[in-house]
Order: sequence, then structure tokens, then C-alpha cells
Amino acid sequence: MLDRVDFEPIFFAPFVSSVMKVEPAWIDYNGHLNMAYYNVLFDRAVDEVFELLGCGADYVRKGFSTFTAEVHVRYLRELHEGDPVRVTFQLLEYDNKRIHYFEQLFHAREGWVSATSENMSLHVDMAAKKVAPFRPEVTRRLLQMKASHGQLPRPEAAGRSVRMPESGIGST
Repeated sequence: MLDRVDFEPIFFAPFVSSVMKVEPAWIDYNGHLNMAYYNVLFDRAVDEVFELLGCGADYVRKGFSTFTAEVHVRYLRELHEGDPVRVTFQLLEYDNKRIHYFEQLFHAREGWVSATSENMSLHVDMAAKKVAPFRPEVTRRLLQMKASHGQLPRPEAAGRSVRMPESGIGST
């Protein structure tokens, strides 16, 4: 028999965000979603996840927050005005001060991947403005999420770096 807690979103693997729409103001002169707004969509999904983990907007009132330290975005397919999207979030690793995660931005109706984002976030003591250990309640939630996300295969694109293909032209 399943316990009620098994249905909490923190156990969903991967976590799936609510549906969002590409807004008209986000379209650039090429007629598609401007690259900066992919990050807005990814960030909104992270806000949903961090609320579940206990380190969302209310956490700042307790004197702590998370700062993004590193991001690698891959733009795979164009999005256009009004397109509905969802983001998946997979916790890859964490320690007492950092969260390493991978996101995929999907067209919500057609199911294809538009972009991916790999991130490292740091836990920060806002009074000291220094990286600090997570609060125990956040660590407990991270442990719960990792237990379910750890069963997922590691995304093929995780850990990639930016580099030119070895074509011989202009390479050293």
C-alpha cells in the first residue's frame, strides 16, 4: 500500500514544472524566443523546486538563499510566441553547500526538447554573504529528492563543455 507521502512532488522523478507560456515580449528580431528568456523559464521551474525543498522565497526571510554559480545552456529547437512549455528538473548531486542539477525545457503539447540547462547553485548565508551549509530541513528534503532522482539515468548531455569540433580548419 502506498503512503500519502509517496505522492508529494518532491518524490517525482524527474520533477515536472507547471505549464508556462512563451510571452510576446520575449520574442526577438529573429521571430523566436530570445536566448535570455530560456533562462527565465528554467529559473521559474527552479523556483517551484526550491519551494518544495524549503529554500524558496520564504527562506530569504530566515536569512538564507541560493545563488547560481554556473550554468551551461544548450539551445536545441526554437520556441515561438504562445508556445506552452514545461521544465523537468533532475537533481544530480548535492553536498552541504551546493546543488548540481539538470533541466530540460519541453514543448508541453508536442513533447520535444527545446533546450537543456545544467546548473550549480550555492547555499548562501545572506547576513554574511558567504557560502554556508544548508539548514537541516533543506538537507532532509535534498536527501529525499536524491533518493528518487538517483534512480534516473544520468542525462547524456550532463557534464558537457563548450568546444569546437575538430575539423582541422582554424584549430591548433
